[in-house]
Amino acid sequence: MQLTHNTIFITGGTSGIGRGLAEAFHKLGNQVIIGGRRKALLDEVTRANPGMRAVELDIADPASIERAAAALIAEYPALNVLINNAGIMPFDDPSGMIDDATAVSTIETNLLGPVRMTSALVGHLKKQPRATIINNTSVLAYVPIATNAVYSATKAALHSYTLSLRFMLRATGVTVQEIAPPWVNTDLIHKGDDPRAMPLDAFIAQTMQALATDREEALVDIAVPLRNNAGPDEHKLVNEFNAHIAENPIPVA
Repeated sequence: MQLTHNTIFITGGTSGIGRGLAEAFHKLGNQVIIGGRRKALLDEVTRANPGMRAVELDIADPASIERAAAALIAEYPALNVLINNAGIMPFDDPSGMIDDATAVSTIETNLLGPVRMTSALVGHLKKQPRATIINNTSVLAYVPIATNAVYSATKAALHSYTLSLRFMLRATGVTVQEIAPPWVNTDLIHKGDDPRAMPLDAFIAQTMQALATDREEALVDIAVPLRNNAGPDEHKLVNEFNAHIAENPIPVA
């Protein structure tokens, strides 16, 4: 994608990868609008980045998505980039009973949220001379972590959706890119500065470089082996990965 002269909307833009991308694009002179549920956090980020704007959005609420999309189209007619970034990552155990409310919330946030947000804005994006949709999935779409089974499944589903979306937009001016982060040191689960987690600033820098290309998947180097795991022998790496996690658990606040 072209990294400059854009009007960009980023869901989940108040922390972690979302805020990192928002600030990186903002520094390049783009008009950036962040979306999130908590007005106090939206105000905090926009104060720290003069010129950045915000829209209140609950990505799990279809009505909130409709309101936000209408406001974006009305107030920012040049909007040409959508970054579907908002997500949650609760723990679960598929060998036992999974809390239904938590599972539904994860699916609504991580999968239906991007689908609904894209649906609400894609008509507008197709009217632009050039536009881009970026979906933030995860390497866990390819190597699921068993302690977050529903989360991993939503990311695999979002990857599948992204493939279909890209094909269906092939004859338009809208390109579709995918980010599949590795473990990044953010507060998605617990920001504990674990040495296994990629530093956020390094992830953002590599991701911006990858997004500047025409590649469908903007992957950082460390994510490539996990992305390439899918295939008839994928179970071996999945089992080895989860055995390592079981022996070296991710710390939880």
